[in-house]
Amino acid sequence: MSSRLAIVTTHPIQYYAPVFSRLAKQEGLEIKVFYTWQKEAAKFDRDFGKDIEWDIPLLDGYDHSFVSNNNNTGRSFFDVKNPGLIKAIEDWNATAVLVIGWNYLSHLKAMFHFKNRIPVLFRGDSTLLDENGSIKKIARRIFLKWIYRHIDQALYVGTANKAYFLKHGVKESQLVFAPHAIDNGRFSQLTNAQETFIKDTRKSFGIATDDTTIVYCGKLLTKKNPLLLAQAVKEINNEKLHVIFVGDGVLEQELKQAITGYANMHLLSFQNQSMMPAIYRLGEIFCLPSAGPGETWGLAVNEAMACGRAILVSDKVGCTADLVQEGINGYSFRSNDINDLEDKINRMISDKDRLASMEAASARLIEVWNFDAIATAIKKRLQRA
Repeated sequence: MSSRLAIVTTHPIQYYAPVFSRLAKQEGLEIKVFYTWQKEAAKFDRDFGKDIEWDIPLLDGYDHSFVSNNNNTGRSFFDVKNPGLIKAIEDWNATAVLVIGWNYLSHLKAMFHFKNRIPVLFRGDSTLLDENGSIKKIARRIFLKWIYRHIDQALYVGTANKAYFLKHGVKESQLVFAPHAIDNGRFSQLTNAQETFIKDTRKSFGIATDDTTIVYCGKLLTKKNPLLLAQAVKEINNEKLHVIFVGDGVLEQELKQAITGYANMHLLSFQNQSMMPAIYRLGEIFCLPSAGPGETWGLAVNEAMACGRAILVSDKVGCTADLVQEGINGYSFRSNDINDLEDKINRMISDKDRLASMEAASARLIEVWNFDAIATAIKKRLQRA
């Protein structure tokens, strides 16, 4: 008898869509994804400040539906109500439900309704990296412990996420490792057009073959801290070291001002998904200098590693403990510590051969962090249930 897994999530995401496709191909498992955001709300990205149309397929290969929210395009907790969600899941005869993220009214209602009726799985990627001892945090912990009493299993994405679940009352026996992953195959190879793009872009920026280049790719937000990287490169003052910032966001104008007049610092606007394998290969090092709060996993690190880049991240990035092996495929540095960041940059650029070995190590290490591992973990847990 097949398991029938209903998946509740907000909108099509480039990271989850291939996971759903893999799950749909698992023998003995049927899935249907119930999207709780209206299509109009899903297109608008608040951080980029504009509608985003991803240029890779996000709805192919699996059964899905957009559950009516009575034309409400809001995205706050009380906006996402979806009055027909529970009935839709029951009418589909689900034997288990996976809820991705609890911070929407519809998602909480689904967890509460199906608990003790069918197995309730939960996936989120929160961590304790921003933890402090404030009264607000203590009250939030009590609230979250209550929420997680309404799940049967938690799919944790890595070490920091597992620690978060344990801290909030989820038992070790309830935890299932389902690693955060991206489409490694798509990032591991280049088209002729992408190779031409890399060559032309580096040439236009005046980057010589013996120069070393750091790539920052992501939203230009305070929590991601791109200005710290710009300041570090200024202070290192090495004309053979370049940095390329790729993205849009509220810090765009401030970043432009910060790098104006520096021939070794460059800015590219938002790039769609089909170009990302080329974007990461514009340099040898990928840097994510996040300060938080609210930086969870950092899936860009997975992407960069699949492209064979050396990694440099702050200790506020959730994947650091799992994906960064110090001195092997890169380094981590203390968040907001510009001296530590400069030290790690200098270590990485001082030996080209060692840097090349870090790039190779990244490509090797990321192989096991893949969609099949997620699909297999979910299927096995459903079989046990």
